[in-house]
Amino acid sequence: MIRVLIADDSAFMRKVLSDLFKSQSDFEVVGTAVNGQDAIEKVKKFNTDVLTLDVIMPVMDGLSALAVIMEQCPLPVIMVSSTTQKGTNETIRALGLGAVDFVSKAGGAISKIDTIKDEILAKCRLAAKTHAKRSFAAGRPIVYSPKPLEPTTRRIEARRRTSLAPIPSISRVSTPAPPVRGILPSMGKKLVVIGTSTGGPQALQTVITRLPRNLPCGVVVVQHMPAGFTKSLAERLNSISEIAVKEAEHDEIIRAGQVYIAPGDYHLRIVPASQSERKMVLSQEPRVGNLRPTVNYMFESSARFGKDLISVIMTGMGSDGYEGMKKIKAAGGYSIAQDENSCVVYGMPKAVVDAGLADEIRPLDKIAEAIVDAVRR
Repeated sequence: MIRVLIADDSAFMRKVLSDLFKSQSDFEVVGTAVNGQDAIEKVKKFNTDVLTLDVIMPVMDGLSALAVIMEQCPLPVIMVSSTTQKGTNETIRALGLGAVDFVSKAGGAISKIDTIKDEILAKCRLAAKTHAKRSFAAGRPIVYSPKPLEPTTRRIEARRRTSLAPIPSISRVSTPAPPVRGILPSMGKKLVVIGTSTGGPQALQTVITRLPRNLPCGVVVVQHMPAGFTKSLAERLNSISEIAVKEAEHDEIIRAGQVYIAPGDYHLRIVPASQSERKMVLSQEPRVGNLRPTVNYMFESSARFGKDLISVIMTGMGSDGYEGMKKIKAAGGYSIAQDENSCVVYGMPKAVVDAGLADEIRPLDKIAEAIVDAVRR
């Protein structure tokens, strides 16, 4: 039995949601709350499995209440938000604080409960199975310093500084191994790809705020999220991170020191733009497993970059990313998986770890460090 607490300042909404949950054999409504402060008190009072929390309420709003709840008595929370721009921004902030997921009120208020009742029930059932996590404090960005030059390289660089005579380039000092068939030759720079789902906004906030602004490569992210929310997510992360963050655009060139987030409702693949550049291609090809974008779509397209690729799989339900990770590993790419203890849902990383595809398994607050170390290699 899933014990649910409903927090909403609207008596109508409390009644509608209570009736919805009571109509299901696997839910029990343990109580209702009229504002954020009331919700905090009742979460502490009742043995609650899931909390539905309205964003805009008097006395104490949903975001303020969520911050207290996740610090003092964390539990799975589903935010109930409006579809206005303000509501979208506040929902992104709530996900960063640790809310598991959200449901958008149709037309600003849930007047037609039938249109979203299946979504509410499905998300609350999933939330009851997740591991509520206190928010990881945003850490100081990692200082990026290039890998020290090898002795041979240092000698050649010294000769370049003291002699005007032509000298062999570094690439001529040793004979490179032939490229793997189907894999592009090295473009001289790395690429980082990240896939995540449930719990992802909080996880991305922890990782991206720790990345240095001078990271010498681009980072491309697929986060399962509807259209309209990924732009707010990118703007939120950009405002609190040292590295630049934006929503990806069609045919956009990937630049170093930039994080790109795939827009909701668009698949994203990465392709060569020239001998030294890569770009992102967006499309609305059919959904895969009811998902668009998907991590597999991005991972599979980026596998062609072989050993230049660092792939990261983080918290999320299901196994999206597993098939793509197999291709990345076969091509010589490097993989990092989030560990079970720090995941909200240990599904996507578990599929990769169980298949033996992870080069590293790291807790959430150590993933940025693992990325920077992999880029320096």
